[in-house]
Amino acid sequence: MFKKKILMLFAAAVMFSAQAQDYQWKEAKSGGYTYKYVTNDPTQARFYTLKNGLTVILSPTKKDPRIQAYVATKAGSKTDPATNTGLAHYLEHMLFKGTDKYGSLDWAREKVELDKIDALYEQYNKTKDETKRKAIYRQIDSISGVASKFAIANEYDKMMSAMGAQGTNAWTSFEETVYTDDVPASSLDKYLAVQAERFRNPQLRIFHTELEAVYEEKNRSLDSDGSKVFETLFSNLFQNHNYGKQTTIGTVEHLKNPSLVEIRKYFNTYYVPNNMGIVMSGDFNPDETIAKIDKAFSYMQYKPIPKYTFQPEVPFTAPVIKEITGPDAESISIGFRLPGNKDKDVLLADLVGSILTNGKAGLLDLNLVKKQKLLRASAFTYTLQDHGVLWLSAAPTTGQSLEEVKTLVLQEIENLKKGNFDADLLPSIVNNIKKQKIQETEKYGDRASSLVNAFTSELDWKDQVAYVNDLSKIKKEDVVAFANKYLGNNYVAVLKRKGENKNPQKIEKPSITPVETNADKQSSFVKMINDMPNTPSQPVFLNFDKDIQKSKIGKAEVLYVPNTDNQLYRLRYRYKIGSLNDLKQPLAAQYIQFLGTDKKSAEDISKEFYKIASSFSVSTGEEYTTVNIEGLQENFDQAVKLYEDLVLNAKPSEEALAALKARIAKSRKDAKANKGAILNGLTSYALYGPKNKFNNTLSDAELNAVTAQELVDRMKNLNNYEQTVIYYGPESLKNLTAKLGSLHKVPANFAVAAPAKTFKQQAQSKNQVLFTDYDMVQAETRWIRNTTAYDPAQTTLVNVFNNYFGGGMGSIVFQTIRESKALAYSTYGYYVQPQKKSDQYYMMSYVGSQADKFGDAVGAMNELLTKMPELSDNLELAKSQVKKDIQTERVMQDDIIFRYLAAQQLGLKDDIRKEMYTSVDKITMADVKKFHTTHFSGKPYTYALVASEKNVKMDDLKKIGEVKKISLEELFGY
Repeated sequence: MFKKKILMLFAAAVMFSAQAQDYQWKEAKSGGYTYKYVTNDPTQARFYTLKNGLTVILSPTKKDPRIQAYVATKAGSKTDPATNTGLAHYLEHMLFKGTDKYGSLDWAREKVELDKIDALYEQYNKTKDETKRKAIYRQIDSISGVASKFAIANEYDKMMSAMGAQGTNAWTSFEETVYTDDVPASSLDKYLAVQAERFRNPQLRIFHTELEAVYEEKNRSLDSDGSKVFETLFSNLFQNHNYGKQTTIGTVEHLKNPSLVEIRKYFNTYYVPNNMGIVMSGDFNPDETIAKIDKAFSYMQYKPIPKYTFQPEVPFTAPVIKEITGPDAESISIGFRLPGNKDKDVLLADLVGSILTNGKAGLLDLNLVKKQKLLRASAFTYTLQDHGVLWLSAAPTTGQSLEEVKTLVLQEIENLKKGNFDADLLPSIVNNIKKQKIQETEKYGDRASSLVNAFTSELDWKDQVAYVNDLSKIKKEDVVAFANKYLGNNYVAVLKRKGENKNPQKIEKPSITPVETNADKQSSFVKMINDMPNTPSQPVFLNFDKDIQKSKIGKAEVLYVPNTDNQLYRLRYRYKIGSLNDLKQPLAAQYIQFLGTDKKSAEDISKEFYKIASSFSVSTGEEYTTVNIEGLQENFDQAVKLYEDLVLNAKPSEEALAALKARIAKSRKDAKANKGAILNGLTSYALYGPKNKFNNTLSDAELNAVTAQELVDRMKNLNNYEQTVIYYGPESLKNLTAKLGSLHKVPANFAVAAPAKTFKQQAQSKNQVLFTDYDMVQAETRWIRNTTAYDPAQTTLVNVFNNYFGGGMGSIVFQTIRESKALAYSTYGYYVQPQKKSDQYYMMSYVGSQADKFGDAVGAMNELLTKMPELSDNLELAKSQVKKDIQTERVMQDDIIFRYLAAQQLGLKDDIRKEMYTSVDKITMADVKKFHTTHFSGKPYTYALVASEKNVKMDDLKKIGEVKKISLEELFGY
């Protein structure tokens, strides 16, 4: 996974003036511990360094009864041994497998077998003769089967689920490996006990099946044109540094030759307290929490960390142009090498990224995207410890070459270097970033994310808190000087062309005997954790009559929730007309952003919105078209007037429409080259038949016949339809309705939209395979089966079933198909609930596997759909997940309104979670089994399959069911 851009948080009290604040490190003592903090830090973060060197960062906030927790190690693929690339990522996977205390039924007997496996892998690693290698691997496979009889798979995930954790996962990047869990505040003691044990003495059990999962992850990256672009760009930008010399997931050769000795050596070198950090934000007492962390992790011993060294990169004297081919759409990526994140110019680098593209008023936004000179364009700074990259990405429109796109993008770099941009763009960017920081401080998860990213990047938190203040001091001439210093003919450009991959790679499937998972067993450590006392939070249910205030503006209903935290607002007009009523309405919603009025150009309007740190968007779904206007309340009137004036006075532009049609034509062509879009199209085909929601779109001829005037007329007529006004913000309801009464004119009578087109879900009467050919290593398969109409009484059972069967890493599907049989990196199976009371439920299962594992993967999923294993402890865990999620979920802000509207769609008057909470304990295994038998076992399915005809055999598909090859034209409707 790639590192997120560093987030800096700012409190609601931060205003949009140039007010200077003092940001200094201070020291304080509390609860017997000394900590540091930064003055005027809205996260109120405390920075502790324990005696063994462990960093602990705590940011308390009591809005939600939950804690976002990270355990981070400042080591990633940059520090992988050159002979064992991908090792840090391997290790990340293995740190979910347990220790000598959990994950094992009989550690003494298991260890004997694991030691044998260690020795065999060292032989395997050093052996070149393929015949001998296969013989050694057969031994590994055989002994792994014996060892697995003493192992318990996924005990970590089960412990976290039992305590109510969400988002349990991890990622590895160039300079970090981070383990993440979002836990109920009441489970803090359990969480710390598990984490302290997790890093004490990890064991590399069930290794060869997990290794196969990593193989699958590598194969997915080999199928990804985006991954190939990234690796090509970085390998050419950084020829002396591991940013370019090594990849996070590793080479095929190294993945095929792992060394458990080297993995342990890496763990012992880098997983030491002075190189690790624990970061938490949420509902806790920091004095109590630091004492608990200190006690839990005091066993860790300080060790010196080897410093990564590298040779300076040789400056580019001319552009480096590289080409790759693959099935995805054409694009170009351009990278300029920049200094690392400690350099004084890094602040300018961030600002340059925003000047080029900020989604509204950047040079690329206004000069290329708004004027529709290409399909898309963006720029951002990717800053790491030792180097950075200014990364520009763009895609051509119809009839445009990649060379032409490159010229257009580089022209904007020249504009930057010449200072051809408005001077007031800089304060506008600062204002918008300030607004963004206010939004980010609303959530405990965002706070924790910012803090952990700063820790692993070794950034001074004082600089992060002062970020916007420092940004506001930069002048236009500083930007121009930076651009001329760094952005010359010293770039790498990767031209991604559409075509057959000339050098396909894949890791061959080894012969793996399914291992035991002992899913119905439990170690004594897990029992101890589960038995630890805790007092769960009491659930808070919505009362739609009390939590939402209602009013009227003429005939339009107003739904209102106050913002008592800050001065931001979100206003929406929700009109009762969608794509099912009129296929041209979505096009009109797109078109309006490229139009101006008789007094202002489209670019002028974008600039005006951006200057006041506001924005608007129009989107059309199946049933509704929604206008969204948001920003700072003090600019509410100005922003609403800007939007209303645009719609009232929009001038049709045939030139803008022609460019939009060309871009849509290119987007359509690109969609046909996207395997994810193809799989979604097949899924819709399986649900509804040949004419379905996915291909319910304008034909090419219909699109070409659309006129500018009819689209403008649709936008001007939009306000005549039935509408609901949705507001979340600091204005009182009385003042809001008074203001909108004059700003937003609601008609005396609403127009009625054309009848909505309907699509009926198709009954599966026989097994059928819907197949579309795609040039890829993997085979991606979904199982689809429509069942019965919505029944609110089934909600609790459906949620329990999904948790139990296939909705997470502890589920039966994941444990069987990935953990035991190593058939896939990604797999799931869940029962999809309707969004409308008139719709039906449907089953959707998925396996993404190597094509040569396709038959085994299909067989494994079909076996689970036919006969569901009955594991009573797993069922109790699934029920506990439902209950604990409800206990700690707090629905706030305008989410309250959207829950209300969603309940209306289902014919519900109350918060369905209340019924779920009171009924979940009554669910039995007999209920789940009957549910499975009634809806899934022995029933026909439609298989949606995307794969290469070269890699899967039609005869094998015919054994599953009737095969129907679906062309791209049938699938997409154009």
